[in-house]
Amino acid sequence: MSEAQNGGTWGVNSEYGVLRDVLLCRPDNFRWLPTSSISKATLMSGLQFNLQTAQAQHREMVDAYEMAGVTVHYLEPDPDLPYQVFARDSSFMSPFGAVVTQMNQWWRRGEYAPVIRFYQDKGIPIFNMITAASFEGGDFNVIEPGCVLIGHCGERTQEPAAKQAQRWFEAEGWEVRLAPIDSFYVHIDLMVCMLAPKLAAVCLETTAPDILAWLEGKGIEVVPVSFQDTMKLGCNVMALGDDRILSTAESTDLNAKLRARGFTVYDPDVTSFTLGGGGIHCMAQPLRRDPV
Repeated sequence: MSEAQNGGTWGVNSEYGVLRDVLLCRPDNFRWLPTSSISKATLMSGLQFNLQTAQAQHREMVDAYEMAGVTVHYLEPDPDLPYQVFARDSSFMSPFGAVVTQMNQWWRRGEYAPVIRFYQDKGIPIFNMITAASFEGGDFNVIEPGCVLIGHCGERTQEPAAKQAQRWFEAEGWEVRLAPIDSFYVHIDLMVCMLAPKLAAVCLETTAPDILAWLEGKGIEVVPVSFQDTMKLGCNVMALGDDRILSTAESTDLNAKLRARGFTVYDPDVTSFTLGGGGIHCMAQPLRRDPV
């Protein structure tokens, strides 16, 4: 496997090992589109998008990554791909290399091209490519090493593609749990995000009882996030490892709970993006974490 530029191999086996390298995309071409229930509500509200504000907020997020010692890599912005800023979705990373996904909405389908070019240019191995149907990276959720939760709503990620990924990872000895979700919630990472070993932020109102029971059976403690905060992407956070979390300024309740547990919480204002339907977790693809 190719070597990362500051040591170690590319890949991740968890959502909470120390994050070393992350893939982002600058919001040069970003604008709000009716991609989800959240962005549709924003557009109906009459709020006006401001690119300069979005760019400033994105820089604040990048500053937080760099303060945490994370090396930031960027996709090449394409003027025809306004939602490319949500770099979680066009691929996902595994210990075996990257998986290139297949986006559902027509204005995102072309995101495969800059993603493949990025991995090829960096010498990062591509493990596989989704072909069976649409699959978006926000639905690939590593719960712990060797165990993944895959969401599918029939629109953004479709069941045939979820089962295709399931076959690949079960062949590698991984446990894979499929989770049907309502299309209103878009991706599984809207409602379940790992924070640390055996600790997850979860929206209890939107997560199915069988998934909650499955998490509990694995000994995973839940930090509850309210429905209201979840619909502001308040559960959609990024674990940086070593009890550090990249959250958002609006997620005040979760931030307070984590700080009370001794976590260091970075909380930039990213409302330009959450109003467009994606949060901190949606905007970033981990490329390399310390194995756990």
